[in-house]
Amino acid sequence: MAEIMEIPEARAFILHWGEMGSEWGVNRSVAQIHALLYLSDRPRHAEDICDKLGLARSNVSNGLKELQSYQIVRRVHVEGDRRDHFVAESDLWDMLMKITAERKRREIDPTIQLLGELSESLAKREHVPEHLRERVGRMHEFIGNLAGWYADVRRLPKSTLVTLMKLGSRVARLLPGGKTKT
Repeated sequence: MAEIMEIPEARAFILHWGEMGSEWGVNRSVAQIHALLYLSDRPRHAEDICDKLGLARSNVSNGLKELQSYQIVRRVHVEGDRRDHFVAESDLWDMLMKITAERKRREIDPTIQLLGELSESLAKREHVPEHLRERVGRMHEFIGNLAGWYADVRRLPKSTLVTLMKLGSRVARLLPGGKTKT
């Protein structure tokens, strides 16, 4: 059987995933490591990842730590081999939920906290433009509502999430007065 990097489509996927990672704010090498592990049918050790992707050992080590912090890559042991091996989450919904949860924790939660503090501070100040107070307050409320909606959706069973996704905008028909814009 051909090695993953010998298959042009697999190489194209790994390279593209690295490019997309850069667009999503993820280091290109980290995204390529994830893609390689996702496509792999067996656990891989760091030296193998370095060899397959042409990356420095320190880059792979840091990338694996980052992917583990997202909980989309985990360390496994292979009998007879003392090295750590790694596998990627293969369930796409679980992967999506883990990435979303970690990004919320890193990006959204601190923003909500800061906006709350800013809103509170602005409310106590007399000589600031009202529109500033109002806009920061609206942003705080909006992102807080979005986080609350996310928490509600996160509790739904995977089968319900899949159904909602497949329904798309047709879900509006199920709501009172719900119509989709054309």
